[in-house]
Amino acid sequence: MPGAFVVFEGGEGAGKSTQCRLLADALVARGHEVVVTREPGGTAIGEAIREVLLGAGSRGMAARTEALLFAAARAEHAATLIRPAVARGAVVLSDRYLDSSVAYQGAARGLGEERIAELSRWATEGLVPDLTVVLDVDPTIGLGRARDANRMEAEPAAFHAGVRASFLRRAAASPGRYLVLPADRPPEEVAARVLEAVRDVLPAAAPAEGGGDAHPGGSP
Repeated sequence: MPGAFVVFEGGEGAGKSTQCRLLADALVARGHEVVVTREPGGTAIGEAIREVLLGAGSRGMAARTEALLFAAARAEHAATLIRPAVARGAVVLSDRYLDSSVAYQGAARGLGEERIAELSRWATEGLVPDLTVVLDVDPTIGLGRARDANRMEAEPAAFHAGVRASFLRRAAASPGRYLVLPADRPPEEVAARVLEAVRDVLPAAAPAEGGGDAHPGGSP
């Protein structure tokens, strides 16, 4: 496809939204159209599902219900936002995607990593990121700096350890498509390494006065 699709993954408080913003600014300055989005969310339907999934009122939700709602939000996201943007040559930056479901519902909830991966592949018609950046952080540190107060943060330490281990397993299994970076480094240092890696998957920038535009599709 003409554009590119880059995803930021990691546990709570890993700094994904900060790195999305820094990369978006750098790419716009280089003349790219950039769409910044998030999961669950990015579309009107996705944002409505996000409220159900992450709100305190949904504590105790069945694990399979949770997995299916994430997949439903992702199906809408891929079909109506990500694919059209990439098809017109934009660079889509997403705070979370398929790997988060594999880690959170597949591994930490015990539903099976491959089963959840297959569910998301079906929901997105096989849409795979060009690059997935895993921001790796010790869960204790990440939870201490998380700002997004949602019910996932309230899960026990073993849950978050399982999430981290799953991200690292998936990255190790496909090193050509993942970049693992320590999230405890200064944000500007991490951003420089991300930009270096992203250059390999970027489309040619369209020259335009004032550069491209960053369009939030549901700000992270």
